[in-house]
Amino acid sequence: MRRGSLAAVLLFACSAFAWAGPIRPIADSAASAALMAKPTGDQAATAAVIERIRSKLKDPNLRSKNDPADLAALEAFYGNSSAAPLWITDMGLSAKGQSALFEIENADDWGLDAAAFELPPAFDLPGGPNEEAATEIRLDLAILKYARFARGGRLKPRELSAVFDQAPPLQDPKKVLVEITVASSPNGYLQSLHPKHEQFVRLREALLRMRGGEDSDGVKAQGNQADIRQRIIMNMERWRWMPAELGPLYVWSNTPEFMLYVVKDGKAIFADKTQVGTATDPTPVFSAEMSTIVFNPEWTAPPSVLVKSLLPRLRKGNYSILDKYAFSVSYQGNPVNPTKIDWTRVNIRDFTFTQKPGPKSNLGKVKFVLPNHHDVLLHDTFDARRKVFQQPMRAIGYGCVRMENPHRFAEVLLSEDKGWPANEVDDLWEHSVNSPVSLGRKIPVHLTYFTALVDDTGKVTSFADIYGLDKKLATALFGNKMTPAQSGPEIKKRPQGANASALPALNPGKVEMVAATWYGDEFRGSRTASGEVFNPEGLTAAHKSLPFGTCLVVGNPRTGKSIVVRVNDRGPFTEGMTLDLSAGAARAIGLRSTQKVSMKHC
Repeated sequence: MRRGSLAAVLLFACSAFAWAGPIRPIADSAASAALMAKPTGDQAATAAVIERIRSKLKDPNLRSKNDPADLAALEAFYGNSSAAPLWITDMGLSAKGQSALFEIENADDWGLDAAAFELPPAFDLPGGPNEEAATEIRLDLAILKYARFARGGRLKPRELSAVFDQAPPLQDPKKVLVEITVASSPNGYLQSLHPKHEQFVRLREALLRMRGGEDSDGVKAQGNQADIRQRIIMNMERWRWMPAELGPLYVWSNTPEFMLYVVKDGKAIFADKTQVGTATDPTPVFSAEMSTIVFNPEWTAPPSVLVKSLLPRLRKGNYSILDKYAFSVSYQGNPVNPTKIDWTRVNIRDFTFTQKPGPKSNLGKVKFVLPNHHDVLLHDTFDARRKVFQQPMRAIGYGCVRMENPHRFAEVLLSEDKGWPANEVDDLWEHSVNSPVSLGRKIPVHLTYFTALVDDTGKVTSFADIYGLDKKLATALFGNKMTPAQSGPEIKKRPQGANASALPALNPGKVEMVAATWYGDEFRGSRTASGEVFNPEGLTAAHKSLPFGTCLVVGNPRTGKSIVVRVNDRGPFTEGMTLDLSAGAARAIGLRSTQKVSMKHC
């Protein structure tokens, strides 16, 4: 590093970190005299390189290809009056420069793509200040890009899918420049930018084993190596989007796994099965803080339930569902008689539909409140839904997370937060009504979408891509579509032979016709044969006449196109003779606003 480099770094660090206090005069007279002296040859050469760096940073071609924040950081750094090159000398890259370059060349070992970084030659002798400036800038930009990618900045999760409500924890590039410059080993600093989460570390170890040709039993058993490698990299990428710190005590619900955990000091102290949202009403991915636990709560139906489940029935004059599920209706806080309202002329979102505590409550005995704009809760469920916990595929709701053992979950959380014994929770469970308990300290809750996890033995386990998000991420990262995960929960095939008699609602050998009509984001129709309830889109729960996951082929006689779907219970409001098909599935086979469709077993 040329003379003056350290001074430049320190001055830039003062600006980047807003360190307080004026710069004190240099007391040493000799040092003062040195600063006043005529510039040396080295100083003149440094000034020439810096001048060319400043000029090149204004080049429109360079600016069009690089991140604006990175360029702004470099302009601020090299715009300092005492600036000096960080990595380049008149003899080529310094040892620290080569350390950073070699680490970036190994980006593939971290689940990144080394080809994404434009690096200068490692050992070339520069031909003068112009080449020195070009080399310096190229390595600077590669370092800042690597720092951004290491923290999840390759993609914007929200642009990939609305399911991802996450903002990767990116580092300020000005801070990166300061920290890597003063770091004793630039390669170690770059490595430190990657997530420290245990699962990220384990996934990387699995990736390195695969790159080294070592087949672990867990990886080898779950599909071809290229797909498994991509799945590992995609899940490493999702860990980059997570908060850097999850919390000393936190709740982790992993949607594709249908499992929830309470983690304390890195160890799971509670685990439970979950039910999550369907592909058309997915459980979002986000982090929030649990603030309150409410025992025997009231439930206010969210807009999705109002529009998709209640409004179609109310417009047809079917008010029985309100009685069946003990709904009361109010407008601006005042009770109203729903039979006196013309539901074809009003906005149902202006009304409040409240369900009192009791055995019919959609929330069951308890809800766990984590304020968020998705209106997502963790909660209990009613008795009819409990059988779904015995099924391997449990995506059946409107986005909230239902738990199999919320009573024990409440005991664990309140024991950790307040030191409560189990009998205190029991009393609230059995005797309270809409009783909130505020937590003394808010508990982080992370709702995630990881389709690959690694256990303590190093075995990689994959889970079904229930929302099709692996396909989108594979296209974004690799430019291709991958094979869906075959491991994890599987949907069983329809019984054959003698067992087929257990499916009275649909003749396995016969195509049955359904008249269907567009409504909102779904294509809904009436069964003409048996009058049973159908909602086949998604990979979800059981229906009272067709078992969970039953495969159906829905066809459009007009176009000759068909699509494979599976039986899916939308919840307690799926009443009457309906076939619900998502807008995407309906358009895939060319359905019109109103027409007949065919259904048969796969």
